[in-house]
Amino acid sequence: MRILLVEDDTRIARQIAAILQAAGYMVETVGDGEEAWFRGETEDYDLIILDLGLPGMDGLAVLKRWRAAGRSLPVLVLTARGTWPERVEGINAGADDYLPKPFQMEEMLARVRALIRRSAGFGTSVLESGSISLDTRAMRVTLNGIPMALSPLEYRLLSYLMHHKGRVVPGPELLEHLYGADDSHEANALEAVVARLRRKLGAGAIATRRGFGYSMPGSAA
Repeated sequence: MRILLVEDDTRIARQIAAILQAAGYMVETVGDGEEAWFRGETEDYDLIILDLGLPGMDGLAVLKRWRAAGRSLPVLVLTARGTWPERVEGINAGADDYLPKPFQMEEMLARVRALIRRSAGFGTSVLESGSISLDTRAMRVTLNGIPMALSPLEYRLLSYLMHHKGRVVPGPELLEHLYGADDSHEANALEAVVARLRRKLGAGAIATRRGFGYSMPGSAA
């Protein structure tokens, strides 16, 4: 799952990014409003974490421009502007959730998981596809109730496919959410990760549509 973190305080950005990466997310960080607007306008993310006090362009203006352009990806606002009128303003501008500073990292992570889960149409933290179960809160995958040991890349790929269960996900989209737009990787990197997952979860766990992409059976709950 791919997250854009927009935070100009480098210390806070490093802390948040480390927590998110440890939880299995692929994180890209930017520190000014202009670049944040461009990234959110041209790239696909599962979630954007947006600070409001940004150089270049205020975070609220960035958010309004995204929504005016029809960008509907979930946005979690982080800000020191903690009064209720300011929170209302952020929600009215298009924020999906609002977390005033200072905050506990555990609460931030819980809100991130909930927003991504709800945007995919799931009501609980446990996602299922056949005999495969993925607990997004515990980062635990089981097959027929037996815990499975997955690498970070394998977990990230499985999580993305589970969140988009029933949809054929194109290879380029999977690569972006697996590695990010800026990371280099081998041409067959995606096929290698899929092959490893199939060996662990069963050949039928992930279906291939030649020329289209990959999918997991079923439909989003």
